[in-house]
Amino acid sequence: MELTGAQIIAECLLEQRVDTVFGYPGGAVLNIYDALYEYRDRIRHVLTAHEQGAAHAADGYARSTGKAGVVIATSGPGATNLVTGIATAYMDSIPMVAITGNVAVELLGRDSFQEVDITGITMPVTKHNFAVKRVEDLADIIRRAFQIAQSGRPGPVLIDVPKDITASRCQYERQSPLPLSPSPRPEESRLAKAAEMLRQSKRPFLYAGGGVIASGAAPELLRFAETLQAPVCTSLMGLGGFPEDHPLSLGMIGMHGSYAAGMALDHSDLIVVLGARFSDRVAGDREKFGKQAKILQLDVDLAEVDKNVLVDRYLIGDLKETLTALNGLLEPQDHREWLARMEAWKTEAPRRTADPGEAPDHTHIIRCLNSLMGPEDILVTDVGQHQMWAAQDYRFLRPRTFLTSGGLGTMGYGLGASVGAQSARPDRRVVLVTGDGSFHMNLNELVTLASYELPVMVVVMNNQVLGMVRQWQKLFYGRRFSQTDPHRKTDFAALAKAFGIEGRTIAEDGQVEKALKEAFDLKKPVVVDCRISPDDNVLPMIPPGGTVDQMITQMD
Repeated sequence: MELTGAQIIAECLLEQRVDTVFGYPGGAVLNIYDALYEYRDRIRHVLTAHEQGAAHAADGYARSTGKAGVVIATSGPGATNLVTGIATAYMDSIPMVAITGNVAVELLGRDSFQEVDITGITMPVTKHNFAVKRVEDLADIIRRAFQIAQSGRPGPVLIDVPKDITASRCQYERQSPLPLSPSPRPEESRLAKAAEMLRQSKRPFLYAGGGVIASGAAPELLRFAETLQAPVCTSLMGLGGFPEDHPLSLGMIGMHGSYAAGMALDHSDLIVVLGARFSDRVAGDREKFGKQAKILQLDVDLAEVDKNVLVDRYLIGDLKETLTALNGLLEPQDHREWLARMEAWKTEAPRRTADPGEAPDHTHIIRCLNSLMGPEDILVTDVGQHQMWAAQDYRFLRPRTFLTSGGLGTMGYGLGASVGAQSARPDRRVVLVTGDGSFHMNLNELVTLASYELPVMVVVMNNQVLGMVRQWQKLFYGRRFSQTDPHRKTDFAALAKAFGIEGRTIAEDGQVEKALKEAFDLKKPVVVDCRISPDDNVLPMIPPGGTVDQMITQMD
């Protein structure tokens, strides 16, 4: 049948089983939006307040489902407003397809109104991007974009479509989605040698990253850890990939990770790295990282091998398939003495507790949320102190229940991502934990929560300062608080009401449990302004470039 380019886009989205897209209309995508009106009973469109919010929403949709998120924006500023969201997805290996409009083909390169070279701009932060020049190529490009975004190590793909291409007509035939490109598989000999390393280890230690979640390998990791009797830590991106109520769990590793995880890393004789990138927030001192141990790295991307830390052996392939193969080669191990040391380390690091009558305590807030939420509910964060408090004190039990910007560290990510997650998973509750600094960046997306009646609960850790940067200034810059003490006067509860959303304020620690439960039970969009102390710190903390023996556990 003959269709316009815009109709072909809609049909190809249906081919890919896309049910929801996020975006903002504009001149260069008017034809696409006209087609979306025609297909409105089959493709839901969520209109955000800003294109960056739409990109983060597509990201949140993808993280919470494992499917590619889709975002649409017009040319020029509409397209450039997507860049931060695309880069956020790229750094965390999140599948996304971004469709941008552009000026007509004959106007490209003429500095036309709202023209920008978005493919050139996004080249460093996409797995691939396409500039469509013929309507006859459009359907195959869209199919290929979804295949690339979801194959191997996932990531964002951008398709730039000039306006005249969306108006042109050509023949279209419906097709099934292209099969995902197969990942490499480790050779049997390499698997056998890796299994022998595992058998010989007396003190194995598992460091799991976001690749565990991306590959759907959480069940295989659980079996692997139990077979080895090996303790497991996760990176920030790996939280949820291993149940934190399991006896083998040591929680998060890294700059703000657990003392037990850091000690286990430094005393192990074999470190098995699963779908993690040795971020500088984990491997602060790359030269000393795991020097006493052998390192076995499992990853889908060969480019990650020896990039930050040199390893002794590696297996390249889909993590789920690789772990399945290794599990088939291993017999149960006995490491009771090693695990006993883990239990001792778990009890050695003191944690601050709040005194009665203080301002709301961050630990109390996070743990209260943990008690209210089910294991399948989704916790989203922005970036800063609140992000680390959530990572430390919430207990993640399932994959795809923690959404955060790990690699790029994007303040303002959380509200858009919450829109995407709640749109994708209406059967689950979504709670956003944010800070007043992050929330100020993209709070305009409250209008999206209100417009679509998305029951997201927003918990603002409001200390009226830029907490994480201020903490660094306190530690490393002689307490010279340059531009981190703004003490803005925003009343977030009143602001929420201006958007048509419920707003609550918690000013005392004794109010926390009752107020959070009441807000949670509303089952509609609500903002809770928690007035915490500006001197609450994220501890423990390993200084940048440091090691666990330099861990800071107390601050004034």
